Amino acid sequence: MQVLTVAAMRRVDAAAIDGGIPGRRLMEAAGTAVAERAAMRLPEDGRVLVLCGPGNNGGDGFVAARLLAERGYAVDLRLLGERGALTGDAALASEAWTGRVQAAVGDALPPCDLVIDALFGAGLSRDLDGAARTLVEAVNASGRSVLAVDVPSGVDGDTGAVRGVAIRAVETVTFVAFKPGHLLQPGRGLCGHRHLADIGAGQAALEAGRTAATPPLYRNGPELWAPTFPRLTGESHKYTRGHALILSGPATKTGAARLAARGALRVGAGLVTLASPQAALAENAAQLTAIMLRPCETADDLDDMLTDERLNVVLAGPGLGIGEPTRERIAVAAAAGRGLVLDADALTSFAGQAPLLAAHLADGDAQAILTPHEGEFTRLFSGTEATAEGSDKVARTRAAAALTGAVVVLKGSDTVIASRDGRAAINDHGSPYLGTAGSGDVLGGLIAGLLAQGMPPFEAAAAGVWLHGDAGLRHGPGLIAEDLPDLMPAVLGGLLDAALM
Repeated sequence: MQVLTVAAMRRVDAAAIDGGIPGRRLMEAAGTAVAERAAMRLPEDGRVLVLCGPGNNGGDGFVAARLLAERGYAVDLRLLGERGALTGDAALASEAWTGRVQAAVGDALPPCDLVIDALFGAGLSRDLDGAARTLVEAVNASGRSVLAVDVPSGVDGDTGAVRGVAIRAVETVTFVAFKPGHLLQPGRGLCGHRHLADIGAGQAALEAGRTAATPPLYRNGPELWAPTFPRLTGESHKYTRGHALILSGPATKTGAARLAARGALRVGAGLVTLASPQAALAENAAQLTAIMLRPCETADDLDDMLTDERLNVVLAGPGLGIGEPTRERIAVAAAAGRGLVLDADALTSFAGQAPLLAAHLADGDAQAILTPHEGEFTRLFSGTEATAEGSDKVARTRAAAALTGAVVVLKGSDTVIASRDGRAAINDHGSPYLGTAGSGDVLGGLIAGLLAQGMPPFEAAAAGVWLHGDAGLRHGPGLIAEDLPDLMPAVLGGLLDAALM
């Protein structure tokens, strides 16, 4: 579950070696894992091209080449650089290879059924250029299936960024733990299927790596938040399951808030109230039944409503409108110290004023969750460290959380969730079909519903993102936002069946 940076993985390797496991044994295990995955993709009389680089990634390739040749496959090994320049375990792996070694050049590739990319690993620290770039471009242009070792060559293991150019793989074999580059785009999309192999580094070495990865970064999943997920007992009833208040926009702009409200109710909030201007009440009433309606015209009306302490979470933003009236409502809700989920118009209303929003949130010590997409994030945090050039998505989200004191959910195909204490999670459990109008409004409702039931903000946000993604995966093509709340019974039932709740 914990994702390790390149530096933390180096600590794992060092700790394993210090603990008595030779580096050569780790390399042999890594190469064995690569060979096993390659064999699953090769026909019985298959041909494989192994491209080895000048470091330990290339050493893994030499091991895989030797093992595949021993199993009867035709292996063509090409090396980028001089064989005599190899050092350490990579040199030992090279010595054990008795076949021919040719120079890896970017001309037409020889016939093969599979290319093994063992050129550069996750620790690549510069853009590929020269012969390396030409070779990677030739592999991509060939259209051949590629099995990458550790990460596709050219992908930054810590950020998922492309360093000049990168291999596009059908599968990537990595070791011990996933790195950020396996989960963040565009690296994730270049990895293809991701296979995590245990190479025998040992639990103590893994714990050393986890200790080095501070603050922790996780791959989002039930193991991260299941201990705090709402559980019903024989004594549960609607008043013990929280009461979420959703703020609606004016007439003709109410749909987003209704989507959020239905998401909150479906994920388990005991009661949900939709508060809208008087002129929008009939519009909302025509399409809602189990969700209660209240008139709310101004920030003062909201202030009066929040004297009812049973309203423990407020969701504001979807369709609410941009400007001073929205900022006033946020100030009131934050001062009341409720759980607070802010999205869409609530965030854009504070464009370039992130410190002001942070001050409001601190006023009532609100447990706040912000759920921007990239455009909203850029507008809100313009001019702050969270939008500093060159920062990766995890770093930007962490900076935004630290600035606002809120949990920040930076949405996308690689949604990142970060808390002000530095904890962060990357979500890769989702579907491109979620990219549809209103989908983010339902996500806000799911998070609000979980927060209303007592989940801590970071866990509520991470769980909401995963449940939202699971719904998208279950539905597939043709998904519209209205489908998402109705998929929650199947999603939640799946968690129950897996004994994770």
